[in-house]
Amino acid sequence: MADNNLILNENHTTRADAQKNHALLLETARRLFEERGVEAVPMSAVAEAAGVGKGTLYRHFENKAALCQALLDADQRDLQERTLRRLSAGGGVPENLRWFLTQVILFVDHNAALLCESAHDVNRSMLEHPAHLWWRQTIRGLLLQQRTAGDVDYTADVLYAMLDARMIYFQRQFLGYSLDRIITGLAATLERLI
Repeated sequence: MADNNLILNENHTTRADAQKNHALLLETARRLFEERGVEAVPMSAVAEAAGVGKGTLYRHFENKAALCQALLDADQRDLQERTLRRLSAGGGVPENLRWFLTQVILFVDHNAALLCESAHDVNRSMLEHPAHLWWRQTIRGLLLQQRTAGDVDYTADVLYAMLDARMIYFQRQFLGYSLDRIITGLAATLERLI
């Protein structure tokens, strides 16, 4: 019976080490990405800086896009929770829709490099990613509550497409738009659409 306890304890230790490695890899990647930029840091640099082998890194994250998605997870959950609280509290639909669009723009701007890197994953557009499709669902739901005339789905698509990280990156980096201009411009577009 004592031997069984040793085996269970050994498995528990392995899981604890795996959790510790997972957290260490996330911390290390976040630090390196902030210091050097997401594009400039290869996966091997993350493993080396964390003091683990490449095999350990790839057991936790199959590629850099998956690592970026894991780093985005906490911010994405925070946005979802704040949105649920805001919408549960009631308020006017147009105000809630403007608030939501602004919050997503701020989220995208803050996480642009991670979002752009995670978009390289597989053959999927970032707009198709389940973690972002709820943005479209929220927009559509609010448009329905507003009783927006015309094609609600298409209107939701137009607003949703403007939240794409590559679009906001293009506007910020290549066109030189300020964050305020993007927020104000999307709010003005929303007013014309509803």
